[in-house]
Amino acid sequence: MVRKFEYWTQIYADKQDFKYTELTDAIIRSFYQVYNKLGYGFLEYVYETAI
Repeated sequence: MVRKFEYWTQIYADKQDFKYTELTDAIIRSFYQVYNKLGYGFLEYVYETAI
């Protein structure tokens, strides 16, 4: 018996029409700007405050 698995990858996510695509992109972009500036290892609160 062969099992088929459907994988959800970033490639498929990019092709979807989400309701708030532009807003979601802006939020993720701003998070990564802060993350790249501060680096890793902080608690979530530090990143929330920085955003």
